[in-house]
Amino acid sequence: MTEFTPVLSATGGILIGLASVMLMAALGRIAGISGMIGGLLPPVTAGEWGWRLAFLAGMIAAPVVLLGATGSMPVIEVPSSTGMLVIGGILVGIGVSYGSGCTSGHGVCGMARLSARSIAATLTFMLTTGVTVFVIRHVIGG
Repeated sequence: MTEFTPVLSATGGILIGLASVMLMAALGRIAGISGMIGGLLPPVTAGEWGWRLAFLAGMIAAPVVLLGATGSMPVIEVPSSTGMLVIGGILVGIGVSYGSGCTSGHGVCGMARLSARSIAATLTFMLTTGVTVFVIRHVIGG
């Protein structure tokens, strides 16, 4: 069972929203992580490398900042096998390709802009997640 942490969750949500708004205000870009990382791969559009790399570096550096502030790293427990993680990663990659974006781009930025496509994509993500959790926990027994 996952621990209920409303203050930490709200703080994280506020920071994600703030970063998304700042990126849109400063550069007119959507904070979709899959698109950001995809834009780091060749061919890279001129002038796009720096902000993408800075955003990614910030995501990677966040646990180090937390370590400096609290003295401990975040505890991450993954109750799945490596094989299940690989399969999940492949399925997410396929979904990102077919869905033209990821949960951060559609769920955070797209829904905030009232994009019908992003609302439909996010509803699809959520429905699929619910069905997957139900099947794995109650049908397969994982």
